[in-house]
Amino acid sequence: MGGNHIVSIRKLEKTYKTDSETLTILKDVDFDAERGKKIVIVGQSGSGKSTFLNILGGLDSATSGSVVAGGFDVTSLDEKGLSEYRSKFLGLIFQFHYLLKDFSALENVFLPAFMAGVPKKEAMSKARGLLVDVGLESRMNHLPSQLSGGERQRVAVARSLINDPELILADEPTGNLDPANAEMIGNLLFSMADKYDKTLVLVTHDMRLAEKGDFKYSIKNGKLVKGE
Repeated sequence: MGGNHIVSIRKLEKTYKTDSETLTILKDVDFDAERGKKIVIVGQSGSGKSTFLNILGGLDSATSGSVVAGGFDVTSLDEKGLSEYRSKFLGLIFQFHYLLKDFSALENVFLPAFMAGVPKKEAMSKARGLLVDVGLESRMNHLPSQLSGGERQRVAVARSLINDPELILADEPTGNLDPANAEMIGNLLFSMADKYDKTLVLVTHDMRLAEKGDFKYSIKNGKLVKGE
C-alpha cells in the first residue's frame, strides 16, 4: 500500500449470477483513500455505491480483486478476521440507525467498546464524552423510541467513533431524514471526522452533502469515476 494510503483497492469486480444472466455491479475498480481525507461517492440508486462500501466494510465479498485497508487484506480474511477488522478498524454508519431499542443512547454507544474489552468505567466515560460532542448531553438516558430521527442518527455517529476507528464508512447517513436534519447530520459527520482526524468514505445521493468532501467520485456503468 502506497505511502499515506489507508485504503488501496485494485481491480475490484462484483458480479451476481442468475440462471439466465450475469449482472456486473462493479467492474475493474481501482481506488485509494489517503489518511485523514473525506471522500464522497455519488451515483444513481442501484449504481453499486452501497455494494462498494459493503465490500470495503467486509460486509459483502468481492468476486475478484483486492481490498487492503490499514494492515488488513480484507478480501482474504475469514469471519473471525472480518469481525476484528470491523470492530477495531472501522466505524460504520447506515441509513437506518440500528440502535438497540431496549437500551439508552448512552448504552448503545458504550456497548461496542465494552464488547471490545474496554473496561466498563472507561467505556462509559468515553461514550458520555462522544454524546456531549454530538449535542446529546441531555438525552443520554433516553431510549431510541424517545429520540427524534436526527437524534437517533447522532447517537449512531457517536457509536461509530467509540472504538477509535481509523476509517469511518457512512452509507446514505442522511437518507431517512428531512432536509434540516440531513444538513445537520452531514455537518456533524464531517466536523467529527475532522475533530478526531478520521478518514471518511461517504456514500450519498445528496449533492449538497457531496460538496463537503475533499474528493468526489461517482459510479457509472460499474466504474468509479473521479470528480464527477
